[in-house]
Amino acid sequence: MKKNSIYPILLLLASTFLFECNNKKTEKTEVKTENTKVSNPLTPFQNHKDSIPSPQQYSGPLFKLSHDYPTSFTSPVNAPWQQALGGKPISSANALAYVDSLKSYVSSTITPFLNNFKAYDAAKQGWYHEPWTGSIREPITGSYVGSGFGGNTFTDLPGPMTTYVLTMYDKTAAYTLGKLWGKTGTKIDLKNNAGQFEQGSIIIKFAFSTSNYPAWPSMKNAQQFEIYDMNTVTGDSTWSIQNVSFFQFDIIVKDTITAPKTGWVFSTLVYDKDAPGNTVWEKMVPLGAQWGNDPNVNSTKYPNMKLTENVINPKAPKYSTETLGWGGRLSGPNDGAVIPIGQSIKTKKVYTNLAASSCMSCHSVAQDSLKAFLLPGPFPTSDSDTLQIYEPGGAEWSQYYKDREGDVPFSKGQTALDFDMVTAFKSLHFYQSATLSKEEL
Repeated sequence: MKKNSIYPILLLLASTFLFECNNKKTEKTEVKTENTKVSNPLTPFQNHKDSIPSPQQYSGPLFKLSHDYPTSFTSPVNAPWQQALGGKPISSANALAYVDSLKSYVSSTITPFLNNFKAYDAAKQGWYHEPWTGSIREPITGSYVGSGFGGNTFTDLPGPMTTYVLTMYDKTAAYTLGKLWGKTGTKIDLKNNAGQFEQGSIIIKFAFSTSNYPAWPSMKNAQQFEIYDMNTVTGDSTWSIQNVSFFQFDIIVKDTITAPKTGWVFSTLVYDKDAPGNTVWEKMVPLGAQWGNDPNVNSTKYPNMKLTENVINPKAPKYSTETLGWGGRLSGPNDGAVIPIGQSIKTKKVYTNLAASSCMSCHSVAQDSLKAFLLPGPFPTSDSDTLQIYEPGGAEWSQYYKDREGDVPFSKGQTALDFDMVTAFKSLHFYQSATLSKEEL
């Protein structure tokens, strides 16, 4: 990454803003989101924001939340992704085959989304959405702001961009949403580990970029979708139709057989304009897989030490590897693993473009209260360009890189939510913001 790159950090606190951490040499911008307190505190299944496009702007259907959560589940037996390992433990030799198998498994219900989005019915395809998020969803795709990026974060993208994300749960995973929220969504039940997912649960996430080709050459021939929102890059408050490019697709699966230390395998697909195939789906290639945090590898002290619970595809497109996490751990180009400017609380040393996180380390802080920040450091208390962090590779930093099971909370006294960041940092947060007093938050 270039020295003048910036990389915003997503904060989901009780605040109303999504702010960027910027290099002082680069123009600073602010990305605003809707107020986190929903307009009607008793509408957990609100479909999307109140602002919608006129018929002259957009003539298709609007997003509809899929929330009729199943009351029973079926865990797959001898799942195809497990078969892809050839009877061997997951490793660098077979992990990408595991990812390819997951992609094939969801393909029949995902390609209709790509082939004819306006006719797509998530419920009929067996996918479900999280509650309490309507106030932040744009009304066409149902996606919401994921991350913001400053110019030169990616070598071939000189300008800034914002990403939008759309998360969906399969029938087995949605059974857990039903346990948590019930049929009305007006109360959450965290008793008896209700937030733990069943074996075989699959959660997926689409990521779209506001930077398209030719501004971003890596997005040549990428599929574009329409969204309706304010301009989150320039800060223009005028609502308009905008095009976004599909560039990342995450698949995570509850698989305690393959990943007994954490219970999950995380995988990321990225758009590769040069990959063989005629369709965008065929050009979504594995970036990598992660089934643990490699706690025995201190990548600050031993930067060349091989990871054994992470695999990165050596053929992945260049842009997708420019934002990998600590020591090369899995983190996609939509994810916030790199800190543009960080300062060690202990030594006061300043770091630039510091790879600090990973998919699993970030998701490991999913619990019922916002007691731990997504990145290895305390919650920021200002919008300073410099993020205060724990000493890289030190004891506090290393807490983010334990191999915890999903029912083990990151913070003492909390209820773990099985790596489900959407429930922890969005649904539950918005529910609490809408139903609890300031003193209770």
